[in-house]
Amino acid sequence: MYLEHFGLDSPPFKITPVTDFFFPGANRGEILDALIYAITESEGIIKVTGEVGSGKTMLCRMLLERPPLQVEIVYLAYPSLSREEMLYAIADGLGLHLEGQRINVIMQNLQNLLAQKTAEGKRVVVLVDEAHAMPLDTLEELRLLYNLQLGDHKMLQIVLFGQPELNYKLDQPNMRQLKDRIVHHFIMLPLSGALIESYLLFRMRTAGYRGPNVFSHAAVSLIGKASHGLMRRVNILADKSLLAAFVEDTHNIEASHVQAAIRDSELAPQPAWRNRKAVAAGGVALLAALLAAIGWLSGGAGKSAAPAKLHTPAATPSIAGNIQTNPVSAPIANTVAAAAVAGTPATSVPAPAGDAAMAALPPPLAAPHKSDATPQAVASGAGKVKSGPPPTLLQQRLAATQEMLGKRDKNSASIQLFYTEDTQPARMERFLVRAKTLGKLSEIYVLPARISGKDDFRVLYGSYPDIKAARDGIRQLPQRYKEAFTPAPYLLDGAQSPPDSKPRG
Repeated sequence: MYLEHFGLDSPPFKITPVTDFFFPGANRGEILDALIYAITESEGIIKVTGEVGSGKTMLCRMLLERPPLQVEIVYLAYPSLSREEMLYAIADGLGLHLEGQRINVIMQNLQNLLAQKTAEGKRVVVLVDEAHAMPLDTLEELRLLYNLQLGDHKMLQIVLFGQPELNYKLDQPNMRQLKDRIVHHFIMLPLSGALIESYLLFRMRTAGYRGPNVFSHAAVSLIGKASHGLMRRVNILADKSLLAAFVEDTHNIEASHVQAAIRDSELAPQPAWRNRKAVAAGGVALLAALLAAIGWLSGGAGKSAAPAKLHTPAATPSIAGNIQTNPVSAPIANTVAAAAVAGTPATSVPAPAGDAAMAALPPPLAAPHKSDATPQAVASGAGKVKSGPPPTLLQQRLAATQEMLGKRDKNSASIQLFYTEDTQPARMERFLVRAKTLGKLSEIYVLPARISGKDDFRVLYGSYPDIKAARDGIRQLPQRYKEAFTPAPYLLDGAQSPPDSKPRG
């Protein structure tokens, strides 16, 4: 109805997933790259969780329509299947027509076909959308299918896409065998307020719009608050706002149009246990490490081919780079056997991305043991200067971090190098020694945090007047940091100063 009014070729805010409108911001592009890497180069079941309308099905569509080479995908869009129905669905997806056959016959045919494809160098991947709705017996059958292997190679890869309820289902005691086989877990973060404007303009441009941004700052802010950053809600409100502006014969979307859209949409409120903070607190497990491994393999180690990349629509300059305002956990993945990156099993305490990836090419460090010292304890032990040994590098950088945060304003930003749950002071000290060797110690800041009852370190690089300067600063990072980490702009406005972090003796 309003396409001609705004000079559009197609509706920009359809809620049906269309891959041309794939938006790589808010960690979507990083998750897609990591998924491609995981299904082509590593083993272990993969889990992707996110709120209703966060873009999980769009990721499925991206993999379905543009799969990596040598990967054959079976898509289960209706997870409420019995174990028998699920086996029939996978067999049908692979071209086997086994209607009416007994379960043992289906399993034997599936195993033979999977063995043939594995011998041909192909990978079969089963994508399960809405996996939180899958019955427990069916999930267990998926685990048994995953156990099939030919020699040293698994014959089937499984990716579970689901709402946060999937985590609670997998926490049940009878699901522990399946949960132990999940080695990669990615979380779909909501769009930050800073990204919603870029997202709206990206969708408009992709739909053919060539004029200036039609959404006012007040309208964008209101859409962000009402949508909680969930893409489907953003699309619904933006679509109705365009319609309201069309009815008024104006090309500018103001807060009044968004308010009309909100009244018309009757969006249900977000449950308290599913707010943005809760999602962010979970982090994006293994995402930063997998992306660091991708960069390491393609740029430094030279021992393994880089993962295939999907050709996504070019982003406009305003969305180049993902603003990280939420904590991103960065343990090292136990997936890169050829690279010199230290790994620990998924069930053990992860090593920090920085410590392993920063090592040049010496043997990887041994898997760490959890220290009793928390970031807050380390920080509080770095307070008053007394006679005795000089402060450690970690204590120095904690004090420098507090000083830097004390001078920040609301636009100040930094560059996040990595985020780690390993708070062992000795390990962080080794990373800082290498930074000192590079002559970059004065640019490193260590920010303690406590997320969901766990102590963490966020490692930042540099201090910049705003996000744009931080994004420009990423291009000036030392090459080693570019290869070892996944640098991202980080807004300092919401950061908390570490308590009493001046160095002590």
